[in-house]
Amino acid sequence: MIETETSRRIPKAWFRGRMSVFARYLVACLMLAPAALALGLKLTDAGVGAAAALLAFAAMAGTAGYGLQRHYPHDRLGIANIITLARSAIIAGLCGLLAVPGGLAASDQLAWTVLAIAIFSLSLDGVDGYFARRQGLTSGFGARFDMEIDSVFGLLLALLCWQSGKAGPWVLILGGMRYLFLAAALAWPWLLAPLPERFSRKAICVVQIAVLIALLAPVISGPLSWTIAAVGTSLLTFSFGRDVVWLARHRS
Repeated sequence: MIETETSRRIPKAWFRGRMSVFARYLVACLMLAPAALALGLKLTDAGVGAAAALLAFAAMAGTAGYGLQRHYPHDRLGIANIITLARSAIIAGLCGLLAVPGGLAASDQLAWTVLAIAIFSLSLDGVDGYFARRQGLTSGFGARFDMEIDSVFGLLLALLCWQSGKAGPWVLILGGMRYLFLAAALAWPWLLAPLPERFSRKAICVVQIAVLIALLAPVISGPLSWTIAAVGTSLLTFSFGRDVVWLARHRS
């Protein structure tokens, strides 16, 4: 009888813990949504920019919330996930610029501001993993959440670089390589198999984001911006190509 009552209490406690985590996540979303809206409005000075920022944040936060409910194993949300969610709010604010073409090219002050915000977002990417390990809250969900936000960030930066004329449309390859990889996986599912850990892969991803951020600087233009973008694209292509070759050789 005691074992039966205990077995009934454990699932209820687990369920309450999961609901508590999701409730905290919703509160965090409600607190950060106005920040994304305000940043989009500040950067674009236009309602359409603010609306785009809010829509982008809702899409990212909603997708992450779905994954949180299904795959997060802990009964605490943790600082790391809050930081990643805050990064998504910053990135959403930057998304507002896509709704107002020409703004970055027309204003050096705006370009420097966006550059500083992008650097700040990148710096936050270096601390979320630290807090997850320190709090004992590492998880596959947290790693995936961080990776997906990085991917969105890279694509956004590439779009801003193209929009501001820093590079041709091929710069979208630098920001959207992972999405091309996922699209290819629809035809060849073996591309989704686990890959061995490689420090060089992580280093090249950092270089990718750093290159895209550097391209936003008003002092970098013309042949220099195209050269930097080409070098970054070449490194990223090498990294993905090496992984594809490895996956092809080890597919079952």
